[in-house]
Amino acid sequence: MTRPLQQQVVVITGATSGVGRACVRAFAAHGARIGLIGRNVEALQVAAGEVHRAGGEACMLPTDVADAEAVEDAARQVEERWGRIDTWVNVAMATVFAPVKDMTAEEYRRVTEVTYLGYVYGTLSALRRMLPRDEGVIIQIGSALAYRSIPLQSAYCAAKAAIRGFTDSLRSELIHDGSHVKITMLQLPAVNTPQSLRQRNKMEKQAQPVPPMFRPDVIAEMVVDAAQHPRREQFLGASTLKAVIGQRLVPGFADWYLGKTGYQAQMIDQPNRQQDDMLFHALPGDPGADGPYPDRAHGPDWQMWLQLHQGRVGAAAAAIGSVAAVAVLGASTVVGSNLLRALGLQRKKNPRSGTKPMVNGYQVIRGARQLTWQRGPVPAISKYLASHVFG
Repeated sequence: MTRPLQQQVVVITGATSGVGRACVRAFAAHGARIGLIGRNVEALQVAAGEVHRAGGEACMLPTDVADAEAVEDAARQVEERWGRIDTWVNVAMATVFAPVKDMTAEEYRRVTEVTYLGYVYGTLSALRRMLPRDEGVIIQIGSALAYRSIPLQSAYCAAKAAIRGFTDSLRSELIHDGSHVKITMLQLPAVNTPQSLRQRNKMEKQAQPVPPMFRPDVIAEMVVDAAQHPRREQFLGASTLKAVIGQRLVPGFADWYLGKTGYQAQMIDQPNRQQDDMLFHALPGDPGADGPYPDRAHGPDWQMWLQLHQGRVGAAAAAIGSVAAVAVLGASTVVGSNLLRALGLQRKKNPRSGTKPMVNGYQVIRGARQLTWQRGPVPAISKYLASHVFG
């Protein structure tokens, strides 16, 4: 069982900007103690101030995640200060916006070291603290591009796919060992972050995330939820589901479609005025969480809402299924009667006739609704259906 957020010790890589910075704010709002990993000292100071003002505690850890020893040292500092690490969030990333033919070996190496190996190093440091206590959650911030690559971001897409492979392998090993340490991967849609202007861009026009794009705080809310309710993997946003399903069903068409539209979708009709980038060194200033397209960034869509309210949605589905089962089987049957008992609607005898009256649909729905919103998921119904209907 995970600790309440206000008692958690959380480490976030890439904590100075974008999704990482939004996660810092979200965990701080719950009073968590947060280790902030990033290269930009100025932005780390501002982020730490935000944590303190929100009522949390912050530990600044100027670190390049491509340096395994530096990541381990950062983890050691957090452990020495607060005694443990409950949640580790790997966010730090790097990319180069360019076709493969214009990339260099050094650029591929750097993107891989930050975006893939940075996650590996962070995960290793987290495991060294979590496995002895047999508890903790590791959250990998992934992307729809881990499943469906797009043009102009070959290094980034390859790194995200590598993270997915690494995470799946580790998850199986944790299951084999009977460990209670959890690892989850959140596959993100396009997000409006400062990276559009700060990551290396070798194209003539200004870069943008492929629409539809979402606000960083929306993603951070999903990350905080994952820290308390870790699932195997989450696909955030309908656009992510579309990319994953499309790749599985019609990969050849996806290749053709992205070849025709993928370039234009990632640029706006403005010249690229980039003078410097953050690939090999930190840029000065505090970039914050949000990028240059706030008017086009969305709040949570229906798919994200369903995941945040999965417990209630699941309970409602179970209750509706039970209503349907009672309607089909009849309240007088053994199965129907037991379902009514699971819903808390046992039929009472009529004192005059001695017979049990039929329960109407309104009563069943009313009872199901009460269970859904007052008790959460309906374990009695699920258990009964599993053993008597589907068993």
